[in-house]
Amino acid sequence: MSNLLSRYADAIFWLARYVERAEDLARILDVNETFSRDSQGAQNWQSILRIYTLAERFREQHGEPTADAVITFFTLDDSNPGSVVSTLGAARENARTLRPLISTEMWTQLNIFYNRVRAMSGDELSEPRLARFCATIKEGCQTHTGITEGTFYRDEGWYFYRLGRNLERADQTTRLLDVKYHMLLPSVDQVGSPLDVSQWNALLRSAAGYHAFRRIQPSGMTPADVAGFLLFHRRFPRSVAACIADVDTQLHELRRSYGLDGGAAALERLDALRARLSEATIDVIIRRGLHQFLDDLQSEIGAVTFDLANDFFGTRPVQAAQ
Repeated sequence: MSNLLSRYADAIFWLARYVERAEDLARILDVNETFSRDSQGAQNWQSILRIYTLAERFREQHGEPTADAVITFFTLDDSNPGSVVSTLGAARENARTLRPLISTEMWTQLNIFYNRVRAMSGDELSEPRLARFCATIKEGCQTHTGITEGTFYRDEGWYFYRLGRNLERADQTTRLLDVKYHMLLPSVDQVGSPLDVSQWNALLRSAAGYHAFRRIQPSGMTPADVAGFLLFHRRFPRSVAACIADVDTQLHELRRSYGLDGGAAALERLDALRARLSEATIDVIIRRGLHQFLDDLQSEIGAVTFDLANDFFGTRPVQAAQ
């Protein structure tokens, strides 16, 4: 690389990913508590375990999932590398590595934010306090994003930050859609029912996409409408297509601006991903198998990450579960 050490590029990339992941997890927990109930009023906490592929680890520690156990597991349990506190801890450790490069404001906010979350007790998670906890996490992550936008110097590091943030967003959207789509597919007699609509509302809100979706579809929704929006709508910044397009743009600009040879393999994958997303239609995808399509996307996003690491990154700083 030119001026940026490999370990710094790696740390910036994963700092962005873990802050994004913590925000997404808080949103999913908050929405699940409010909306994801079946016809008997029971909440579907299994879906969250599946989104993050942590069902086996959870059962080893807690047995069958209950609301209290899943909430604790994903919030303040530092033995779970995928919890909010562990993910923010990984972000903070990457930020510590980056002290020579990031602004004082970035470090101070993230350090205070992490220590505040680590000091919280289980009492702060009980209903109705869970909503307040999730709001704290979302606001802290969004504050980090705002401070970073306003203070982070625009050199190679900024490109790696953008690459990490948007790859994480794309990955989270595919996981959320994959698990929720199949668990929420209603029986024929439930289609269009209040339960059906509330569940699809929950899916959109988990992806922070409800209001954007209503901008283009003011009334009514179908599973295909929601899936198509989260996959393909380029004006929604968390859609898979929008995230992949931004990753492609940032990587092209990084190579051009700094004369870097690395990234060619990742660009080939990104070009193929963009072509696939631009040519696909949601009806055809559903008919052929949405799960397979999403599984392929997740594999390709992981492969892009591997290609970037192979070309640009050295020894990897502290990371939570991926």
